[in-house]
Amino acid sequence: MAKMSRPSAVNKGAEEARNQLPDLLAAAARGRSTIISRHGRPVAALVPIDAYRPGIRQEPLLPLAGSGRGLWGKASARTLRKLRDEWER
Repeated sequence: MAKMSRPSAVNKGAEEARNQLPDLLAAAARGRSTIISRHGRPVAALVPIDAYRPGIRQEPLLPLAGSGRGLWGKASARTLRKLRDEWER
């Protein structure tokens, strides 16, 4: 099974990246990533949109649908009062 190779990221300084932004955007559209550094330290990455994935996805809430009856025990008012008191300490 052949492994697909990813093009390596290009490194650019902040000033150079600012001056070449249209070219870097075109490169991103073609699938090439760019690491942007300031004073030699990487601070940002310009990546193709297909490579960008937010770290946390919102899980659907539909499976949690229901009345919530019994969620706080038989004396829900007392349980909630204890929780509120705990936060006021």
